[in-house]
Amino acid sequence: MQAKKVSGTSDLLAQLNKIVSEGRNPETMDIDLLSTDAILRKINQEDAKVANAVAQEIPQIANAVDTIVSRLQAGGRLVYTGAGTSGRLGILDAVECRPTFSVPDTLVIGIIAGGETAIQHAVEGAEDNKTQGAKDIKAIDFCEKDVLVGLSASGRTPYVVGALEYAASLGAATISIACNPDSIVLDAASIPICPVVGPECLTGSTRMKSGTAQKLVLNMLSTASMIRLGKTYQNLMVDVNATNEKLKARAIRIVMQATDCTKEEASKALEDAKHNAKVAIMMILTDTNASEAETMLVTHHGFLRRAVEQQ
Repeated sequence: MQAKKVSGTSDLLAQLNKIVSEGRNPETMDIDLLSTDAILRKINQEDAKVANAVAQEIPQIANAVDTIVSRLQAGGRLVYTGAGTSGRLGILDAVECRPTFSVPDTLVIGIIAGGETAIQHAVEGAEDNKTQGAKDIKAIDFCEKDVLVGLSASGRTPYVVGALEYAASLGAATISIACNPDSIVLDAASIPICPVVGPECLTGSTRMKSGTAQKLVLNMLSTASMIRLGKTYQNLMVDVNATNEKLKARAIRIVMQATDCTKEEASKALEDAKHNAKVAIMMILTDTNASEAETMLVTHHGFLRRAVEQQ
């Protein structure tokens, strides 16, 4: 048993030695000697490399967005899965979709290795359980209509590989996001996205540049998909779900910005539209009542710009 454990450790060490994000960064070898200001500048200089790394992956990200849109239009769901920081980032993006775009909680889902406990606490060994990765997406009745996005900074996480392999076996669309090229997580997905950000400021601390890169890609996937699904008008979040005072104020502001109306006019339209900003905007721009505005939006599949322009 001891020999097997030593062998397993040696294999993992060999894998880590080949992972770009696990390398030592020559630009930060002296970071422990620097002043606070100099430390922050080093971190900022490294962070500046992330956006360009993501830009190199835009063709793959665009392919992923088109795939997500087609699956959601066909009644599928968008599911993120990952371990540690990657899993938490997926959950963050998923939970923000409902208030931002008024979609059901069940449309965009985040799953993390180790379950809800792992959102705030490390769950030892969870990321190494390949079988559990498949079990966890089975538990939400994952099917061929859905899209699975597997997140892994290193690109080696067994939990994520297990989920991706199971999704692929069903014929579902599979997307992976990793920061290490030639990795198993990328190979396990039909659409691999790999922003190579290089070694971290602190060796192996992939919550930093790798985490930022994953967050930027997730922003692109969900935001672009929702835009393509008609959830915006111009650059306004017209499907915002006004569930608190700040969002109610934002809804009024959105209606005012979209129509150049007064605060009073926006508030009255929102009241008549049962606080649906998209309907309220349609009413003002086309001089219709709430029922008529709703009908026109349904006719144009929720695309406000199309509905307005074709009146």
